[in-house]
Amino acid sequence: MESSVAAENDSNAAEDDVKERCWDQREALAGEPRCVICGRYGEYICDETDDDICSLECKGILLSRLAISRQPTARPCPVKLPATDECYYVRDNDKSEVKPLTTDQTELLRRKLDIVVKGDTTPPPVLSFASCKLPQKLLENIEVAGYEMPTPVQMQAIPAALAGKSLLVSAETGSGKTGSFLIPIVSRCAKVNEEHFQNQQKPLAMVLTPTRELCIQVEDQAKVLGKGLPFKTALVVGGDAMAGQLHRIQQGVSLIVGTPGRLIDLLTKHEIELDTISILVLDEVDCMLQRGFREQVMQIFTALSQPQVLMYSATIPKEVERMASSMVKKVTVISVGKPNKPNQAVKQLAIWVDSKRKKQKLFDILMSKQHYKPPVIVFVGSRLGADLLSEAITVSTGLKALPIHGEKSMKDRREIVRSFLVGEVPVIVATGVLGRGIDLLTVKQVVVFDMPNSIKEYVHQVGRASRMGEEGTAIVFVNEENKKLFPELVETLKTSGAAIPRELANSRHSVGSFSAGRGQKKRKHGF
Repeated sequence: MESSVAAENDSNAAEDDVKERCWDQREALAGEPRCVICGRYGEYICDETDDDICSLECKGILLSRLAISRQPTARPCPVKLPATDECYYVRDNDKSEVKPLTTDQTELLRRKLDIVVKGDTTPPPVLSFASCKLPQKLLENIEVAGYEMPTPVQMQAIPAALAGKSLLVSAETGSGKTGSFLIPIVSRCAKVNEEHFQNQQKPLAMVLTPTRELCIQVEDQAKVLGKGLPFKTALVVGGDAMAGQLHRIQQGVSLIVGTPGRLIDLLTKHEIELDTISILVLDEVDCMLQRGFREQVMQIFTALSQPQVLMYSATIPKEVERMASSMVKKVTVISVGKPNKPNQAVKQLAIWVDSKRKKQKLFDILMSKQHYKPPVIVFVGSRLGADLLSEAITVSTGLKALPIHGEKSMKDRREIVRSFLVGEVPVIVATGVLGRGIDLLTVKQVVVFDMPNSIKEYVHQVGRASRMGEEGTAIVFVNEENKKLFPELVETLKTSGAAIPRELANSRHSVGSFSAGRGQKKRKHGF
């Protein structure tokens, strides 16, 4: 009997002990933190790195990797992109000074990017993340995440949010809106936690979304942006054990991401301090209202101490405006693009041209007053091809063209994109890999000089000609070398109502994908 009791006590003590080996730890359940080393349940948080770990063994591995990564290397110091365009100025030194935009410059840039702002003393848009005085580690995380330049919604919303403005932002899904509120949140939390060092973080921001899936997506992105900073997150959604979510918050976090229903459930059953929260984000607020979350959102809002409110909505109906006005006295309304209008398909024009004649055909288009619609992106199949073709365009047409591809340094790619945005460079010759956000610039025309290896990549490339429903033109050069894609290409062109070249329609490789004469438009001659 005594041995049985002793065994039970030993078992309980073992459960309380920190796990020594990773195999002593259980597998992680859905929604639970995972060990960054082995993927098991991340029961603990490493004090040195703020990463989730499962055992002492994995902590040792993590710290040894960290020690190796911190060893000095011969890498050059990062160089900030000096923006010297007519709209924005950043001096490349430790005491960077920003020359304020004039009213005319601000309005010009906003018109170019389809940004409409309603509100007093709203900061002008920025052309680089470095202009926002963000922590250096956050800038590095932004770069690792693949962002080369802010998207239009980020250009305007980030500086406004950093200035403490409450916002009502209208932007389409995929426009970069998640980053536009997470970057200010990570920046604010990291600075507060560094200035007021505490053993345990307190919630400083909260993001509410209407669905569990969107919450998971937002928290994942927050972790990427906050890695290596004094910034921890907690996910509060249904379907997962509430005890684990409560434990995570009690351990100390800066950001809580959750659905309104689950958060109300948690707050009514457990006492959680929310008086430190200074930023409240309501993502997809129009969807929240449709799902009947208004009362729950307002209940959470009243439990906070007058936070800065950032609201995001695909559209801004009267109900959303009323909700915004009931939460804050002064709200800045930012509308990006034309989200209230349906997207129009890119106008595709397929031209049958032999490989040897493609270069001259491109020059003809770029020299034509009728067909040249800058700014233009020309897609090619190789990095060398991008270098050679951009030089040939400049020499033969007099238009300034620059190449952009994976072998270019991040600094060079940023400078090229900046020059393209402000109109200094009308033509970019690119491989299929372009930085995130470039498809949101004011591209009028795309030329697919070399057909890619898949129709999926082709659709992705021609889609760059249309931003948020704005009309654009995509010209594609096609010949017998692309025969493997003929069936899918014909189907894509038919779906969009585009004309199909006679050579493509009659090719034996297109048989089965095209019914003669049906859905085909008469092509213009002399093009």
